[in-house]
Amino acid sequence: MSKRIALGPEARIRIESVTGDLRLVGWDNDEILVKPDDEQALAVEHHDDLVSIICRDDLSLNVPHNASFHIQAVDGDLSVRNLTGMLDVDSVGGDVALREVGKVVIGTVGSDFSLRGAKGDVHVKSIGGDASLREVDGSLTLDSVSDDLAVRGIGGNLNVNVDEDVVVHLDPRPGQEYYVLAGDDILVVLPPDANATLSLRGDNINIDWPGVEPGDTTSRTVVLGEGAAKINLNAGGDLVVTGRPDAADSASEYGNFAGMMFDWGNWGNIGREVGERASKHAQEVAERAARKAEAAARRAERQLERQFGKHAGRRGARLSWSWDSNQMPKASTVDPVSDEERMTILRMLAEKKITSKEAEKLLSALEGGK
Repeated sequence: MSKRIALGPEARIRIESVTGDLRLVGWDNDEILVKPDDEQALAVEHHDDLVSIICRDDLSLNVPHNASFHIQAVDGDLSVRNLTGMLDVDSVGGDVALREVGKVVIGTVGSDFSLRGAKGDVHVKSIGGDASLREVDGSLTLDSVSDDLAVRGIGGNLNVNVDEDVVVHLDPRPGQEYYVLAGDDILVVLPPDANATLSLRGDNINIDWPGVEPGDTTSRTVVLGEGAAKINLNAGGDLVVTGRPDAADSASEYGNFAGMMFDWGNWGNIGREVGERASKHAQEVAERAARKAEAAARRAERQLERQFGKHAGRRGARLSWSWDSNQMPKASTVDPVSDEERMTILRMLAEKKITSKEAEKLLSALEGGK
């Protein structure tokens, strides 16, 4: 059974906890329509323009467009559409999907995060899965993204820290700053008339740009136009900067981007290509894990070569290791490393028993690296 609560023009809504999914939809009425799956699971308190809600099940709310929210905890998924008021969220255990919202501040997202249209700044501290964002009028800050990130249409500054791959379309503006840190590959698409200074770091830097000479280096600075905007890109794997507007159509050419299985709608032909791949999702996840394992092995080998010389990996001593709940393995010198031991680590990664970072550290530990 639904419940209606009349509100004034400065409506504030505090949701203390929802043990299921929470759905919020803005509407033109100056009242809240509360629709719990189980009325017995709902507790509501109303004082002036403040409404406090607890629900031990799924919950749907229709609320005034300009209502401000403080959501403390949602155990399931959070869906929000057509809200211009402040959205302040402490934690969500599942996915978060936002459409046409105002200013957003979120603490923890347990799984995937998607956003289409924000009129203010967006700040998310921790995302446990993939993230996909489009059309943010303000600045975007993502302190930690555990998997892949796609971004397009940022009006303000950009500051993101991502464990895996990043694809970002930027239209840099004078005086603004864009910072991208990725554990693996970065693909950045810029307009042909981009006016920016690029500070670049990566295992392999590819500047696909007229008049910019290729260079075999892991760090370089490139000035496009007058260099008025500042773009700082730091990739743990390959880094590509291009002015080709269709670059996302063939993103898989640049690294691990073919495995990015979030919503690519309206990103060009890649949306159709990913849709066709959806039925092969399990296979592609395995292939992606294998690519990341190979990349981790290559990075470990390069690290060894820099530290001990070109043949360090082949002549290094094998290190025995044991797991600890709070730290990486401790090693002791034994016999030379075997291909079987390397493949064991790669299989563990492919089966998601360890992360790509843990695999890289284990491979480095086996060879005597740091």
